[in-house]
Amino acid sequence: MVVGVAVCELHLPGVRSLKGKRKIVKSLIERLHKRYRISTAETDFHDLHQRAEISLAAVGQREQEIEHLLEDLRSVVEAEPEAFVTVWNPEILTMESNSEYLSP
Repeated sequence: MVVGVAVCELHLPGVRSLKGKRKIVKSLIERLHKRYRISTAETDFHDLHQRAEISLAAVGQREQEIEHLLEDLRSVVEAEPEAFVTVWNPEILTMESNSEYLSP
């Protein structure tokens, strides 16, 4: 099993209110989830108008699959016209499958 996670910080220069920020961030999160079926959430900077952090997580079978997915996700985030990516911190966690299970 391979788990890919990414933390992304965004600068939203045109935003003047939390309501405006929420509209952009919520739309981006919904688009990512709907298109890629990943887990995603706004995870920091909730009280700042022009700054947001979203975190993304996905599970797959191969590391290459997750690497490609994270690249695609970054492209979608960078294509958001009202936001600029200031930090993109991806990480891939690989877990060995264990054939020994504890019986209940």
